[in-house]
Amino acid sequence: MINLANEGPGPEGSTRSTRGARGTRAILAASVGNLLEWYDFSVYALFAIYIAANFFPHSDPGLDLVKAFLVFGLGFVIRPLGAILFGIYGDRAGRKAALTLTILIMASGTLVIAVAPSYAIIGIGAPLLLLTGRILQGFSAGGEIGSATAFLVEHAPADKRGRYTAWLQASMGMSNILGALVAFAITTLLPVRQVAGWGWRIPFLIGLLIVPVGVYLRRTLEETPQFRAESVQRRDERSGVTPLITVFRDHSRSLLIGMGISILWAVAVYVLLIFMPVLVQKAFGFSAVQAFGSSLIGNVVFVIGCFAFGTLADRIGHTQVLTIGVTLLLFGVLPLFLWLSASKSTITLILVLSAFGVMVSSFTSVAPTALSSLFPTGVRATGVSIVYNAAITIFGGFAPAILTWLSANAGSVFAPAWYVVFAAVPAIIAIPFLRGAAEAVHRAPLEVPIREV
Repeated sequence: MINLANEGPGPEGSTRSTRGARGTRAILAASVGNLLEWYDFSVYALFAIYIAANFFPHSDPGLDLVKAFLVFGLGFVIRPLGAILFGIYGDRAGRKAALTLTILIMASGTLVIAVAPSYAIIGIGAPLLLLTGRILQGFSAGGEIGSATAFLVEHAPADKRGRYTAWLQASMGMSNILGALVAFAITTLLPVRQVAGWGWRIPFLIGLLIVPVGVYLRRTLEETPQFRAESVQRRDERSGVTPLITVFRDHSRSLLIGMGISILWAVAVYVLLIFMPVLVQKAFGFSAVQAFGSSLIGNVVFVIGCFAFGTLADRIGHTQVLTIGVTLLLFGVLPLFLWLSASKSTITLILVLSAFGVMVSSFTSVAPTALSSLFPTGVRATGVSIVYNAAITIFGGFAPAILTWLSANAGSVFAPAWYVVFAAVPAIIAIPFLRGAAEAVHRAPLEVPIREV
């Protein structure tokens, strides 16, 4: 049993204030690493054209861009390893320890990309360094989401879990906003030659400024009450079974349901938010300024949508909001692509990317809470990390490279829309089983109340 007496004497309002301050710090600590992770991925995608020109031989610009996106995707291959190792570490050593380590490794990868010499200077060493940076980023990102989700869920009051975990996806939107602002500023203020030569490195250096704040917040925050209680229970039972074995042995059904939800989570984010600014330049003929400016507005809408749908989920239930989200993504994406193809104006682009922001936020803002409900405290970080990163690796990371190739060679600018539609099918199948699986898992008093699912 967790003793809260050390919160100190005082009126009930003072206790609520203390808990509120602790909750705010928990949100900031969990979100800052997620922001850095997505910021790094966002600026890589936004500046992929320039990265391709710097790190690969100048043979075919289209092929070089595919190569740059393949390196982007190869960084995801290492994510499952990071998910397993950091998931186990987070379930054993604590959420705080895992989150502190992930942000340091993530920063190392960002630094490598920011300072790596170009192909013209060191030849084949350039793409190898680029790949090294992406592997470090991918390895750390693999462990980030599971520990961050567990950290927020276990710090959140029972009636505010949707609003707390909405910060995970909102911070992603904020990172995209920051990335789009930086990209917009650089492409506006610098000549194209300077952007291509060295200006593309500036966003990665700016990302490193986030690291000291994140490390401080994560090192100084308390461990979650649920994890402390679970640790005491585990020591008393002297269990030697690792979380990895436990999650596959006892929670295989949860893994399948979580995978169904995570596939759409991964695809919607990478196709409709990360990849679209590049796609609209290559396939629809928009300029970089139009693409980045519209992406900025779309991500502002996405952030607002995350908080709105997170709050709605706390009122009507997370399963209901997930159902709304999957319906919007299934039936809304293709018509918007058709509209954009027919009306290639800046206003249309802004409206389409804003609509994508609403659709993606309606599903992804509550997906972390849904996944966390599938696993008990002792294996929560491991379980969430495995299903999310498996989906990201298989269906999300290589999506930009595959869709770039399809758009260029198969002549189908609608391939990304169909990809989202197909990704919605596993989610439609999984959502009806979500509540039953959560009820089967969370029977112990320490776990997430089933009424919150």
